[in-house]
Amino acid sequence: MALFLASILPYAMFSLFKLKKAIHMLQQNYYDESNRYFLWILKNPRKVWLELDITFPLLGLLFLLKGNLLCITFGVFYTLLAAEYHVRRNQEQVKKPLVVTARVKRLMITIFLLYVIMILPMILTFEEASIPFYYLYLGLVSYLSYFLVMLANFCNQPIEKFVFLYYRKKAMKKMDMMKIPVIGITGSYGKTSSKNIIYDILNVKYNAFVSPKNFNTPYGLILSINNYLDKFEDYFIAEMGAFKVGEIKKNCELMKPTYGVLTVIGEAHLESFGSRENIQKGKFELVESLPKDGFAILNGDDPYQRNYKIRNHCGIYWIGIHNHEVDAYATNIRTTWKGSSFDIKFQGDDTFYPFTTKLLGYHNIYNILAGVLLGRKLGMSIADLERGVSRIMPIEHRLELKKVGNLNIIDDAYNSNPVGASMALDVLGMMPGKKIIVTPGMIELGEKQYEENKLFGQKIASKADYVILIGKEQTKPILDGLEEEHFNPDKILVLNDVKSAFPVIQRMQEEETYVLLENDLPDLFNE
Repeated sequence: MALFLASILPYAMFSLFKLKKAIHMLQQNYYDESNRYFLWILKNPRKVWLELDITFPLLGLLFLLKGNLLCITFGVFYTLLAAEYHVRRNQEQVKKPLVVTARVKRLMITIFLLYVIMILPMILTFEEASIPFYYLYLGLVSYLSYFLVMLANFCNQPIEKFVFLYYRKKAMKKMDMMKIPVIGITGSYGKTSSKNIIYDILNVKYNAFVSPKNFNTPYGLILSINNYLDKFEDYFIAEMGAFKVGEIKKNCELMKPTYGVLTVIGEAHLESFGSRENIQKGKFELVESLPKDGFAILNGDDPYQRNYKIRNHCGIYWIGIHNHEVDAYATNIRTTWKGSSFDIKFQGDDTFYPFTTKLLGYHNIYNILAGVLLGRKLGMSIADLERGVSRIMPIEHRLELKKVGNLNIIDDAYNSNPVGASMALDVLGMMPGKKIIVTPGMIELGEKQYEENKLFGQKIASKADYVILIGKEQTKPILDGLEEEHFNPDKILVLNDVKSAFPVIQRMQEEETYVLLENDLPDLFNE
């Protein structure tokens, strides 16, 4: 019995390592919201099923070895397995580590209780003759760690629902008491950029609060209200994200926005929404939740916004660049690798007002236009708006130009999409020096994923001098696009992670070298 229990210790260590990885994947898949974790398991059979712990029972040693030798072999096997797993995880590039939140702690407690329920009967009725069967059973439990985590998450749903409702009620009570006007922002792309741009513009005159980081789910917004919102704020700028129809409506029931900004309707999260029409319907839930005395700012160059029949009587204002039959449009646009300048013309005003910004990228002008029109409708002067636009700071991981050693990095690592990726390539193309792109491609585009990544590869061929692709399988469409444009294969490199790209880039760099980091997939997409 003592040797059997001793042999379980390295097994327990390996199981902890594996459970931690499974919990990490559950967290990155939004705790199986819309079955995302389950779908990840189905799409990644190699990661889930082909772990080394399956080899022990396959070797047939469980029923060939007897007594102490079996216990020692089992212990040594899992000691080696735990060491190998630990080394492998340390070598992996973890972009977003597991955050041990209160929810994760509750999940860990449930997993522990499930283990006790499964293993305690075996300890209480221990028989030496049954040790091979015990080992087989324990090995199977560890092997199915990803499903054990899914079971624990399911068991915790009533508790998590109660916790969510408690904090949601607390947040709603705080919002009702403070009566701060809310500006909701949604769209397929550009939500966080638009949020930060509006924040920088409004803060010239007002004291605005912005939801931190990418807190754009009900959980994130509740946390923003309960932990960060101050009673002295004039406006609350709330980013609202969604993976399916109905989720933005839930955000609006919590936030009760008075004003709304819809950036652009594209194909981000097409896989979970099911169709572009569903994306369109889901994004307009923000506009259709606004009160009659509120208003929305929409993009007049976006046909999916122009063609939508809005079921609301709130105010609607339009911005545009190509479409001049709008409430505010930008013209005389001049973009360089140092920023942009343009004029804004408001409906009913013959003056063209000049604006300048340090932000890179043509598409950011739409976000600035929305912020300027919003600010004007909220009572800001043209002088304040011009000052606000000139003060807009580069947004982290969104076409952020920075110096790393001797390299010029264009950091566009956050959640790439076809529109943003194309804009990032235009920015790279303007740079005065050697141009290198590092990318794993785009994801969550449903049936259009291959086509969009191939088009991305074709455009890369005209903008970059060297291409570093991350992940052989997922970047195959980009490679096909490059080959179709007859891009020099000697200037293409395929690696397994972004970290290994930098030593290569250091050897390639010249006096002026610009490196575009386009998208940085979360750990669940690691090959």
